[in-house]
Amino acid sequence: MPSQQILEQKIREVEEIKQLVKQYSVIGVASLQKVRGAQLQELKKKLRDKVYMRVVKNTLMKRAIAECKEKPGLEKLLEHLTGSNIYLFTNMNPFRLALLLEKNKVKTTAKAGDVAAFDVVVPAGNTGQPPGPIISQLNAVGLPTRIEAGSVWINRDTLVAKKGEVISQRLANVLSKLGIKPVEAGLTMKVAYDDGLIITEEQLSIDLEAVRRDIETAHKEAFALSFNAAYPTAENIRVLLQDAHQKAYNLSLNAAIPTPETIKDLLLKAYAEMLSLSSRVRMIDEKAAPQNISS
Repeated sequence: MPSQQILEQKIREVEEIKQLVKQYSVIGVASLQKVRGAQLQELKKKLRDKVYMRVVKNTLMKRAIAECKEKPGLEKLLEHLTGSNIYLFTNMNPFRLALLLEKNKVKTTAKAGDVAAFDVVVPAGNTGQPPGPIISQLNAVGLPTRIEAGSVWINRDTLVAKKGEVISQRLANVLSKLGIKPVEAGLTMKVAYDDGLIITEEQLSIDLEAVRRDIETAHKEAFALSFNAAYPTAENIRVLLQDAHQKAYNLSLNAAIPTPETIKDLLLKAYAEMLSLSSRVRMIDEKAAPQNISS
């Protein structure tokens, strides 16, 4: 293609990118490393109504950003534009988008140099492999083995790689033979621009269970505080009324104040006290009575 045509094509692409930047409030940057082509196409289909994905050369993206002066703080995105990237243009909350990308990751077999996505534990049991070189291969990565019924067995559950550790060629081969997939393939948001705010990958990573626990704890503590302070809210008003009713009831019962609510229990209490008193009087009379002295 003649150089003039290439230049014109790049100019058109920059203009298209500028329009996308202006159209959407959020620009996400995700690495294309470890992403399968088929998986990327499937993800595009799933999110097509919410996210526009486009692979753009960083040089063109940088030029488009430089020409979009009306977007406050957009230039801060420049320092994150390294490596092979796909850009996600959306009006969706960036944290929600990051969670969607995380949910759509798939586990895959490891290659040398891959990073373990979680603690990799090889379970005890039958490997289904006949005795042979496999024994030394398993032992070389720290797996204790035995031969039973013509197969190689692993004696106990064994941690072979911690989350974040690089997987060696030897371990990758063993895990592949055992059918264990320790690597997650998919898009991970490196950074997101949201109406002037730059959000990094660490900030986008949310532990939903931890957040849920924190919210539950905060709710319990707030409820306890409002209850103990007798501060009525929509959430505690029923419990406050129940507590107030119980305290008022106990007060009237202990003070022997008859009310329609307490009269029955007051009579039962008086009857019980009468029986107790009668029993004690009987015991006193029996002790005071003269004893017959046998001759």
